[in-house]
Amino acid sequence: MNPPSEIQLIPGEIADYYLDKEGILYSYSKSVLRTVENISNNVELVKRITGNKKVPLLIYLKNSPVPDKATRKFSTEQLPNIYSAMAMVSKPGLAQFIMKILFKLKPPPIPMKSFTDDKEAREWLLQFVK
Repeated sequence: MNPPSEIQLIPGEIADYYLDKEGILYSYSKSVLRTVENISNNVELVKRITGNKKVPLLIYLKNSPVPDKATRKFSTEQLPNIYSAMAMVSKPGLAQFIMKILFKLKPPPIPMKSFTDDKEAREWLLQFVK
């Protein structure tokens, strides 16, 4: 799941990004341990990319270490501040595993859905473009 060759990605510590012309943010996840610090830095990066506007996110997931409880809580709290919805694209099972870890006790704070096909993910996200 690599970006199109003509796309210039914006590099980040936990993912690389690009914002398409419709307003969907694409995220190419990296296999690094998430921490409160790198999640905070990532939130700031996303705000700069989007002009501080909530946008739908299409994220290509990769296996990465499970973050600690404080990081999972912080990450969940930040989602509605920067995203209007999230489509997770991965091999079968990975997105469900991540959702189970992050949202064990309560539902996700924004609309979320997992996909194995990025075209389906993008179609679903279009309803959240403002």
